Amino acid sequence: MASAAAPGRIGARAAVALGVLAGSQLLIVVDATIVNVALGPIRDGLGFTDAQLQWVITAYTLAFGGLLLVGGRVADRFGHRRMFLLGALAFGFASLAGGAAGDGLVLVGARAVQGAGAAMMAPAAMALVMDVFAPGRGRVLAFGIWAGVTAGGTALGSVLGGVVTEALSWRWVLWINVPIVAVVVTLGLLVLPRSSGARTSRIDVAGATMATAGLILLVYGLTSAADHGWATETLLVLFAAVLLLATFVILQATRRAPLVPASILRSRTVVVADCVGLILGVAIYALFFFVSLFLSTVQGRDPVYVGLAFVPMTVAIAVAARISGALADRVRPGHLSAAGAALVALGLLALVRIDPASSYATTLLPGLVVAGLGLGLTFVPLTTAAMSSAGPADSGIASALFNAAQQIGGALGLAVLTTISAAAATGPTSPESTTNGWGLALLVAAALTGVAAALAAVLIKPIAQPTDGQ
Repeated sequence: MASAAAPGRIGARAAVALGVLAGSQLLIVVDATIVNVALGPIRDGLGFTDAQLQWVITAYTLAFGGLLLVGGRVADRFGHRRMFLLGALAFGFASLAGGAAGDGLVLVGARAVQGAGAAMMAPAAMALVMDVFAPGRGRVLAFGIWAGVTAGGTALGSVLGGVVTEALSWRWVLWINVPIVAVVVTLGLLVLPRSSGARTSRIDVAGATMATAGLILLVYGLTSAADHGWATETLLVLFAAVLLLATFVILQATRRAPLVPASILRSRTVVVADCVGLILGVAIYALFFFVSLFLSTVQGRDPVYVGLAFVPMTVAIAVAARISGALADRVRPGHLSAAGAALVALGLLALVRIDPASSYATTLLPGLVVAGLGLGLTFVPLTTAAMSSAGPADSGIASALFNAAQQIGGALGLAVLTTISAAAATGPTSPESTTNGWGLALLVAAALTGVAAALAAVLIKPIAQPTDGQ
């Protein structure tokens, strides 16, 4: 493997490598939202029913969330660079096929392959960040840039989806990925460090199958609950998911080569960081979901406006991530994560009072900026904590766990909080009743984020980092 960049600076080659990896993360985040804006034209063009249309989104979500752990372990086993590039190629070819789809089945299949490619890329990409950057300021700066890209992609998806669909067609929402993937793969071949992977370890096939099935059922059940309520079938799916995942965790202790190494599962810092990441997933998804609904359905804004409304939050995340990086050497990661989570909670509290007459400038903007500052402060120390017990041979699976926690948190949050908001929307259906329900859901999200802040402050231990120049 190529040696990591010096701790205190980012050289030209490392900067290009970071650009490649951040570009892949941007693709993954953007594609989780960009297709939403194009659903109407997709339905009209391919003859989807409304019930079938959800699978354009669900296929990607299920494949991505369900295959993350396997993607992380396979990257550790066969090499981070190799699996990152294979995942990117799969993502690119699926985007090409999906854009050319002549019927709904081909498009749904292409979206599933996109999700599988993303599940290979995401954990390998973060592991490669650790391969390229040694512990210290260089890695902290890289994680800060990663946070800004992730946040920017979430907002960019809606804006780009609206512009591309109106200017060209829904097919370009997928085809736009192809040239980006070509650049990522070409530069990746040139600058990303090679590694042979931990070839002495075996893949826990039974564990991988159990984890994948459990995660797919969990994400599907939570998505169904958010869309259709807590029907008996949904509860049975969720019960099966919990049973599979609980059995998976118990059996991992008996495996000679477990999918998730015991050193990671036994690390309190890692487990707490993943739990805090899960709760922040609840908060982030709730914030984007309810604010987007408010702007689009109550105030009648178009998708481009909705996407642009989150730009100040994106800027706040990028600024705070830079500040977080500067503080990383002086403030414990648990305390920095706690401060950030507390700011996220305050931002959510500022949004609790939304009503049909609320203005963007006086109600939404302050809450979004404060929440963005909190997320930016939190991401770098929380990522560092989540990866703290992983050596080079396990960084892919550690990254996958952290990613999966946030995905599950988002799905769980939407399922529970949409139920709460619907139950709280008392009286005849009206904008006032609806926003009251959303306000209560955001209040619950704020309370959970406060719990996350307390967990981080108390349970995330200091992490020994080498000083610059070591």
